[in-house]
Amino acid sequence: MLRPLDLGALRLPNRVVMAPLTRARATGGESVPSALHAAYYGQRASAGLIVTEGTWVSRQAMGFVDVPGIHSEAQVAAWREVTRVVHLLGGRIVLQLWHCGAVSHPDHLVGELPAGPSAVNPDEMSFTRDGFKPTLTPRAMTARDIHRTIEEYTLASRNARRAGFDGVEVAAHGVFLLAQFLNPRLNQRDDAYGGDQVRRRRLPLEVIDAVAEPWDGRGVGVRLSPYLASGPHFRADEDTLADHDALVAALADHPVAYLHLRGRDAAWPDGAPDMEALARYRRLFAGPLIANNGFDRGSGNAAIESGVADAVSFGRYFVANPDLVTRFAFGRSPEPGDPGTYYGGGPAGYTDYPVSV
Repeated sequence: MLRPLDLGALRLPNRVVMAPLTRARATGGESVPSALHAAYYGQRASAGLIVTEGTWVSRQAMGFVDVPGIHSEAQVAAWREVTRVVHLLGGRIVLQLWHCGAVSHPDHLVGELPAGPSAVNPDEMSFTRDGFKPTLTPRAMTARDIHRTIEEYTLASRNARRAGFDGVEVAAHGVFLLAQFLNPRLNQRDDAYGGDQVRRRRLPLEVIDAVAEPWDGRGVGVRLSPYLASGPHFRADEDTLADHDALVAALADHPVAYLHLRGRDAAWPDGAPDMEALARYRRLFAGPLIANNGFDRGSGNAAIESGVADAVSFGRYFVANPDLVTRFAFGRSPEPGDPGTYYGGGPAGYTDYPVSV
């Protein structure tokens, strides 16, 4: 993991990637990053690559409290300070573009219903100012909604470039908008964006093409989670995996710099990552692959040495170990984080973790 890697147009000094981590520190009501964000990401600039927390592409994309956006001038200016600090410290940073779609809640949208691929309740929970609330049946997106959403992604990508990022990553994972369009249980459309495997993947591919345009076609990262199990609608059955197989194979015809793949959950706590689950997609994607979910130093090195992955991303470890690359280099054990401070709050549990000596 300590060897360099060419990732699209970026030259990474190591293959230890910081995974996107929602930390809910953009307080103040306008989804604007603060000096805390600059300190937090700057502390972790030794990562081969930082992928930021998922960031709203528009106000309509919102679905979680105190998460930053990239759709206003104030947000662009604040992110510019984050990228300035990371670059001064020798780091590379890309912005993850996020849209919650049907798993949002009217509390995030000034009382309006969220929109999704079809009028099907995703049966998930949305984190609001008043705590977790169950999702509702969304309204089905119209063709005009879809066109506007692609434009919002494009503008967000342009804003990311203006803010000084080194690239963007499309969040097509989890239970969120693009994954909802891939899901036949939630996408029951009979138009150009649903009805069969080809049409269900149309929106994710159009978004990928759209967000690559401001980067002169140099490519974007794409994050997928084919093995996610959540609620009654998201499950890793053969139909789900087949849809992801086809999508990953199709990425070869689009400007994709890397695939960021969340692997299968371990069968037991602290179990080893399922390498064969990752290899399924390694065989379908010829570009750089970043593996994620449950890795440590040993399994991360093994994934790279075996050719299953080109780099490995870490979430939980980067929360409590801003110097994770140094710890790996010297064989030092990562420190545990405090789950009580993962979401929301101030510096405590965010920028006050010590580095090893």
